[in-house]
Amino acid sequence: MIEKIAYQITRKPKLVVLIALLLLIPSFIGYIATRVNYDILSYLPGDLDSVKGSKILEEPFQMAATTMLVIEDMPPAYADRLQNEIEDIPGVNSVTWLSGIVGIQVPTDMLPEDIRDIFYSDNATMMIVQYDMPGGSNETMNAIDQIRSICNKHCFLAGLSTVTKDIKELILSEFPIYVLLAVVATYVAMTLTISSWILPFAILAGIGLAVIYNFGTNIILGEVSYVTQAIAAVLQLGVTMDYSIFLYHRYEEECKRYADKRDAMAKAVVAAYTAVFSSSFTTVAGFLALCFMRLLLGRDIGLVMAKGVVLGLVVVVLVLPAILLLSDNLIHKYQHRTIRLDLSRPNAFIAKHSKLFVVLFLLLLVPAYYAQKHAEVYYKLDQTLPRDLPSIVANQKLKDEFGMTSVHFIVMKDGLPYNQMHQLDNQLENVTGVTSVVSYSKLAGHGIPDFFIPDDLRKMLKQEGMQLIMVNSKYSAATDDAKNQLEEIKKIVKSYDPQACVTGEIAMTADLVDLTAIDIQVTNVTSMIAVLIIIAVSFKSLSIPLLLVAAIELAVFLNQGTQFFLEEAMPFVAPTVIGCVQLGATVDYSILLATRFQEEIRNGHDRKEAILIAANTSDTSIITSSLVLLCSTLSVGLISSIGIISSLCNMLARGSVISAVISMFITPAVLVTFEPVIAKTTLWWRNAKPQKQSQKQLPAPSAVAEAVTESAPFGRKLFQRLNLSPKAKILRHRKRRHTERIAKKNAQVEVAAREESRNHFDS
Repeated sequence: MIEKIAYQITRKPKLVVLIALLLLIPSFIGYIATRVNYDILSYLPGDLDSVKGSKILEEPFQMAATTMLVIEDMPPAYADRLQNEIEDIPGVNSVTWLSGIVGIQVPTDMLPEDIRDIFYSDNATMMIVQYDMPGGSNETMNAIDQIRSICNKHCFLAGLSTVTKDIKELILSEFPIYVLLAVVATYVAMTLTISSWILPFAILAGIGLAVIYNFGTNIILGEVSYVTQAIAAVLQLGVTMDYSIFLYHRYEEECKRYADKRDAMAKAVVAAYTAVFSSSFTTVAGFLALCFMRLLLGRDIGLVMAKGVVLGLVVVVLVLPAILLLSDNLIHKYQHRTIRLDLSRPNAFIAKHSKLFVVLFLLLLVPAYYAQKHAEVYYKLDQTLPRDLPSIVANQKLKDEFGMTSVHFIVMKDGLPYNQMHQLDNQLENVTGVTSVVSYSKLAGHGIPDFFIPDDLRKMLKQEGMQLIMVNSKYSAATDDAKNQLEEIKKIVKSYDPQACVTGEIAMTADLVDLTAIDIQVTNVTSMIAVLIIIAVSFKSLSIPLLLVAAIELAVFLNQGTQFFLEEAMPFVAPTVIGCVQLGATVDYSILLATRFQEEIRNGHDRKEAILIAANTSDTSIITSSLVLLCSTLSVGLISSIGIISSLCNMLARGSVISAVISMFITPAVLVTFEPVIAKTTLWWRNAKPQKQSQKQLPAPSAVAEAVTESAPFGRKLFQRLNLSPKAKILRHRKRRHTERIAKKNAQVEVAAREESRNHFDS
């Protein structure tokens, strides 16, 4: 099947390219129609109490998101007018301020202390703005935009939703720069090892098509996270580049055997499909392992990237051959010198002192494992954002003016007696770190009928037999103080209503921390098992998978452990993403080396000669592959203002280098040292599996091949040997058997002569 496809696409390259370009139209439409989710906390599974509480806030309270507007040095009349304007903005559900509770005519000094402490602090006042849709929705972000547009410089809109809005703005402004820098850096990296100025453009064009197809088909997922959107293009560029380079190198080899370059490309496509298809398994397995995370962000990244690898393979097999054929003349016309690294001496040293490097490998495992286990992880999403963002400035104002950093939202049943509610309010206020409590019973007071309470206040805090309590905290999410405070609040609330839910940034982040601890173990083990199985089936071996995966796991440990030695925290998704992606994407380096090692063993070389040949021939491919992944990710990591994206890309870049170093200096020593074990635990390791004799005649060599046989004695002997007639083969076989019988008889005579001489000497 693949042979027929290869033949057709090489005969009509212009048509293939035209179809590929036409497919960009639906891809662009799909890309534009795919929603980008900027709210990481929305990826928490729905069975958590914090998520259940968040759903209740959406319905029936219709307040899926909440922000706090801090107003400094402005008269009450301005705040009252601003409140009315904000309430008219589409997407805003309600605005809570003094005018809706006691009116603005009441002097500040005459306000009840509880109310004054909530809404006033020195020369600043605060109003609570609640929205119909979740914080990451387009409706809420548009509402935030409009609120900011009608506020003056004395107003500061704080809250998690505003942080989400600013992250969106950063992504939209930086994303084109990510892609442009990644492409430029990758082109520069390719020119260092590829001798053509045009070939990198042709390869990048093919990968660009695959990236756009991937983004366009994301519409089948409905939406993708901003993390996936930011890293998918550069990561797909880095991990699928090898397929394109392999296809072209194979095409150059086949051009020496075929007079028609279309036939050479067709043969190269078949060979590339077989080799790259099996190679891509480990990369796809690494990405799909992320789907086992309970945090749905892992599934988002895993599915998009696995789909990207598959589409990259499809483009390499179906579209890139046509691009290369059309640009073949230009590729060969514009040539330049490349950098050639000769690592034969280091490779010889490694082969000679292999046991020393194995000991080094074992010694590195312990500190690397310890360091990656103790590397600090951060979960606060705004921790590494630029400090001059409007949301970050506003959050700091909220903290400085009102001692308020986060809000707990408690959703519980309505109908508890006033004395119990009053007692609950007091207990919540006495929790360490709580700055204020907003509840219906606290604002309405005892004995006041519901019809005296303003409708806005009643609707905000009571709906369909449920009531809402807002507990303001001075602690930031993802801190030990916040976690302890959350546990104490849960204990108090559950004693009054076992079905009550506590939600908000602190509660959802705490669940995120607990989930991540499990996800790291599950995904790493899953990806490791998947890669082990793939390598075991490929090599038909029990030992090779263990050795290769152990070597790359050392690289993963060293990569994550570097954060520990640098004393830098990494984002919570890094241990899972790096563990799966680095293993799946870079284990190919070791697989390439092991495959060539086996080939040279079968060619009759001893293990040290075989590993030396394998290392010398594999180093260039490993360096090229790691260099491309390094440049494509590092360029993004250096310029991104968003910590989670910057850290992920920097770690992926560093991981590519570490994996390459391990594959070039540690893996050869491991393979040559354990080769006797490999031979005993691998089927057909030293000798290829016997093949059934084919009845098909070998095709006659082309004109190019005949020219080669005439100019090269070795080639002439090879082709003569392949084209022997059946009768000549029989005669040659009989002659060889006759020679073997004579040699055996001469050896027997010689042994008999030595025995007779020894007996004579003894007598």
